Amino acid sequence: MQIDVAKRLQHTEEYYFSKKLREIDELNKQGARVINLGIGSPDLPPHPEVIETLNTNAQLPNVHGYQNYKGAPALRQAVADWYQRYYNATFNPNTEILPLIGSKEGIVHICMTYLQEGDQALIPNPGYPAYAAAVRLSGAEAITYNLTQEKNWLIDLNELKKQDLSKVKLMWINYPHMPTGASAPDAFYQELIQFAKEHNILICHDNPYSFILTDTPRSIMSIPGAKDVAIELNSLSKSSNMAGWRIGVLVGAEERINQVLRFKSNMDSGMFLPVQLAAAKALQLDASWYADLNKIYAERRQQVYEIMDLLDCSYQKDQVGLFVWARIPEKYKDGYALSDAVLDKSRVFITPGGIFGDKGDQYIRISLCATVEVLKESIQRIKDNF
Repeated sequence: MQIDVAKRLQHTEEYYFSKKLREIDELNKQGARVINLGIGSPDLPPHPEVIETLNTNAQLPNVHGYQNYKGAPALRQAVADWYQRYYNATFNPNTEILPLIGSKEGIVHICMTYLQEGDQALIPNPGYPAYAAAVRLSGAEAITYNLTQEKNWLIDLNELKKQDLSKVKLMWINYPHMPTGASAPDAFYQELIQFAKEHNILICHDNPYSFILTDTPRSIMSIPGAKDVAIELNSLSKSSNMAGWRIGVLVGAEERINQVLRFKSNMDSGMFLPVQLAAAKALQLDASWYADLNKIYAERRQQVYEIMDLLDCSYQKDQVGLFVWARIPEKYKDGYALSDAVLDKSRVFITPGGIFGDKGDQYIRISLCATVEVLKESIQRIKDNF
């Protein structure tokens, strides 16, 4: 008997990293001992006080039931205080903040809340593949806008204005940008907010990298007028080393929060309360936490630069975030070819830029989520075998 998958899945492929990890697992079973420099999964633990908060609260007898769909008040207040302290953006913790089971689920929630067949959504190329997948799952059409190194990976709004935007309901943006590490200045956000008002488009800003190797965390929500046209996803995965904990948040105007909650409340029953209380503790840490974290990433980034130099790749040193993005030498057809060659010869996996869209074809990306020792071993393998 054959049961066909739903139409919404017929053009949605398995996530690239899911397939690649299986391939790497097979190589490891054969004794290859592949070093994976592809995925941005923090290898460092959360702050000890965060883990202590989880342990202490998990032992209480009255914390194991279903939780409020809108999240624990303590977590919502911690998010509000965090946004005020680091982003200078003000939110009412009771009405303008919605905790999520990871911000990736928020991408799907937002698309399912606002999009349907006949609608269009703008997504970046290169950009996080989850945007396109979520738009397709909603039944809407994903329209890419191209980002280029020549424009510092910022959106060319003048070019966008030349297109027919009449069916576009929302636009996904992501700064600091993944995969390129580009930052967006306040002036860009101001122009984007005006663009959204003119074209009646909801701006959806995915902002998980703003604390990693940046001088000043930025949020579009700190710009006057942003709440009228924008919502923002944020996450503790990268900034607090809590990727596996699955803690994200959506911030925006009360109307938007309530609209997304209508969908989300039909999908889950809230996070485990001790996890929420631990997340609140993570958000209450002072700036020294981020400073110490970034010292580690800065040291690792120097090692990654050396790998890129060995591969004869070119890169910008003003990029931020959890990765290094680099242009490949012309002798390779694309990033896939270089990635496969390094994996085959040196047993080191590097992400090909093409998985983020065809505007990333001539690039590769290396994660900073590996120790200096592992990166040095990668360097030696490439020197010896590539």
